[in-house]
Amino acid sequence: MPSHRVPSEADVISTVEFNHTGELLATGDKGGRVVIFQREPESKNAPHSQGEYDVYSTFQSHEPEFDYLKSLEIEEKINKIKWLPQQNAAHSLLSTNDKTIKLWKITERDKRPEGYNLKDEEGKLKDLSTVTSLQVPVLKPMDLMVEVSPRRVFANGHTYHINSISVNSDCETYMSADDLRINLWHLAVTDRSFNIVDIKPANMEDLTEVITASEFHPHHCNLFVYSSSKGSLRLCDMRAAALCDKHAKLFEEPEDPSNRSFFSEITSSVSDVKFSHSGRYMLTRDYLTVKVWDLNMEARPIETYQVHDYLRSKLCSLYENDCIFDKFECAWNGSDSVIMTGAYNNFFRMFDRNTKRDVTLEASRESSKPRAVLKPRRVCVGGKRRRDDVSVDSLDFGKKILHTAWHPAENVIAIAATNNLYIFQDKVNSEMH
Repeated sequence: MPSHRVPSEADVISTVEFNHTGELLATGDKGGRVVIFQREPESKNAPHSQGEYDVYSTFQSHEPEFDYLKSLEIEEKINKIKWLPQQNAAHSLLSTNDKTIKLWKITERDKRPEGYNLKDEEGKLKDLSTVTSLQVPVLKPMDLMVEVSPRRVFANGHTYHINSISVNSDCETYMSADDLRINLWHLAVTDRSFNIVDIKPANMEDLTEVITASEFHPHHCNLFVYSSSKGSLRLCDMRAAALCDKHAKLFEEPEDPSNRSFFSEITSSVSDVKFSHSGRYMLTRDYLTVKVWDLNMEARPIETYQVHDYLRSKLCSLYENDCIFDKFECAWNGSDSVIMTGAYNNFFRMFDRNTKRDVTLEASRESSKPRAVLKPRRVCVGGKRRRDDVSVDSLDFGKKILHTAWHPAENVIAIAATNNLYIFQDKVNSEMH
């Protein structure tokens, strides 16, 4: 669904998230807006074709604010969106900027009451002396209205910028993480949260690492993981203690001396961590690789995939233009057999864990035409070039795919490329369309 106008900074998509059924897809942007897309039902003319995603609702979630105590502007950019499991006809989601988390309720209305006894058609109170008989109000059909209402605002829980939120499998609590602390909230209580991780040293000069991402286990409500800028993962158990500073397990790969470089500390920082749907594995993304970890094996990842190994020789210029600090996300498919993550030049990568095959695909205007087949792309580092190969020197580092999401059950993926949202789906065969 690419838009054809010059993107403003406010239109840049900053997060993408499917709900638990995959029928709804939410995006947040740097302008503080949330756009929800809904999948249309299958058409009767073409019963096997899945419905397209169309805009369902758009609302302003956050506004820019100013912290007068710290003389800091708090930007409206949506950092993360998380859907709550559906309990009734309404949908609910959490959205957060750097400081404030909000709970939104999305409801539909397609009927309106008519025939009030005490009000006229315009809603004004009637003169009671004119009311001589009673009538029963009736519900009349009307055009569908999607109403989005703010239910709760969770503020003042974080000194530093919030980088992740995660809803617990108990459906009652969620956690939010910033650079140094993780807080546990009850969805019904806004005025207090419980600090469950605090890595802030007594003296800030002793600070050696920050929290980069965190997530609850999909099935065990007492377990959560958080990743650090040093490349480690800590699995914590809330049953062990109220403050989970002592982790239950530490997942860390010993450094390979042959790969050591001046930039190793920056490139090893974990930018995203995701539990598999089964709960058995964790997926992490750092600057150059994605890794799969088994919860039962802390010493090293069981799988490591190179996302763009051809950039190793370019780290110096990537450091100078700040790209080396880009935070790429990663995603599992519904069966945990394929993983996906973004790269530069509007490329994104997929790795099949069973066949060990990988592919580079491009999110572009050409590939977003209806029923266009995505062609695999190749980056060459010199030497012989095939006709469609892209030279590593011609990659556009301004076009980066940081945010991706995979439908929980089907081969439908959402790719955010700057201000464009691309949705590709698999049609029977194994190619992505």
